[in-house]
Amino acid sequence: MQPPLRIACWLWALTLSAAGHAQSVKPESVGLSRERLERIDDFMQKHIEAGHVSGGVTLVARHGKIAHLQAHGVMDLQSGKPVEKNTLYRIASMSKPITALAVLMLVEEGKIRLNDPVSLYLPSFAKQVVAVPKGNSPQDGFDTVPVKRAITIKDLLTHTAGFQSGRYSTTPESTAAQQRRHELGLAWVEQLGAAPLDFQPGSSWAYSALAGFDVLSRIVEKTSGMTFDAFLQERIFKPLNMKDITFWPNEQQRARLASSYVASPNGLQPRPDPDSMSGERYFSGAGGLMTSAESYARFAMLLAQGGQLDGVRLLGKRTAEVMRSPHIPNTLIPDQPPIISAGDGFGFGVKVLTDPLATGTLLSEGAFGWFGFYGTYLIVAPKEELVAIMMVQTYLPGMSDEFETAVMQAITE
Repeated sequence: MQPPLRIACWLWALTLSAAGHAQSVKPESVGLSRERLERIDDFMQKHIEAGHVSGGVTLVARHGKIAHLQAHGVMDLQSGKPVEKNTLYRIASMSKPITALAVLMLVEEGKIRLNDPVSLYLPSFAKQVVAVPKGNSPQDGFDTVPVKRAITIKDLLTHTAGFQSGRYSTTPESTAAQQRRHELGLAWVEQLGAAPLDFQPGSSWAYSALAGFDVLSRIVEKTSGMTFDAFLQERIFKPLNMKDITFWPNEQQRARLASSYVASPNGLQPRPDPDSMSGERYFSGAGGLMTSAESYARFAMLLAQGGQLDGVRLLGKRTAEVMRSPHIPNTLIPDQPPIISAGDGFGFGVKVLTDPLATGTLLSEGAFGWFGFYGTYLIVAPKEELVAIMMVQTYLPGMSDEFETAVMQAITE
């Protein structure tokens, strides 16, 4: 017997709603303690009262269901406007895991291969060289030698290309960098092919904060035939119903965008040019996205569940495992707190915990994630099928470690 039309329509609408939004549940139903989760609120309030941050949003989800979503403090000190659960945050380098997902989707489609040389897509990278320092200081200058092999897609995903990552490779990029926001967009990276690398590709690890993942974003454009912004919208954000994520906020979104601050002896001060990694034409996969905690959580839950969420699969299970595997061991990574610590390896756009005891964390082996320059932080713990996100707009050393503890101590089963 068919249900009445009104009931059928209601059931259909309920199904769409469930598919588009993570269900909020009682913490105990997903093996978390409500009382213990309140310690996250205490941790945030402590830092707000100390003047370390103006406010923020915290989120914890398990098994694809949100068990904790709280707004704390104010989003703007001058107006005193309180943070809401849908407040938007500049996530800076937490854009990188989304770019890695986009690249891997194209790998699965056969349009990109991980070991492909970058020059296959960007010919200006065909004759790269490596800097050989003349002395102990960059001021001493350097000679150059040819690369032993070309930098690859995998090198960029794992920060082992030596590209725009330190002492010598950043010197020729200043002119293009100034033009990227308003004129060149992602095409700015095509002017960097002549930049000397800091080391032979694959021989070491050094974080490429901006250009490396902007190159990957440009390659997505070249291979998909779409702007990077359009690719993310059509292939990732819409399927996952990530409604509150953008490279450049519209008027309504701008009103919900938290102000960014830097710490000073006189307290928190407004950050100069907080939108430096974003633009209406510059779609930086290295650091340009702005989003709410709940929208970003849908992406994170996709990773926690092996490449699928609410019946939408964007990655094969094995490819999702490859993304979070420690391709680069800690022995190749210089200790660079807070970027990488003892016990961390590196996957594709994410650090991966390989030895919890060495790191001194409550996170389990295989947990992965990344952070943003303005203080945002992502945790994905596959063993627990848990996601945790902290959105703030002031970087504070050690705050992410405290957040990890506050989240993981709430697990009861």
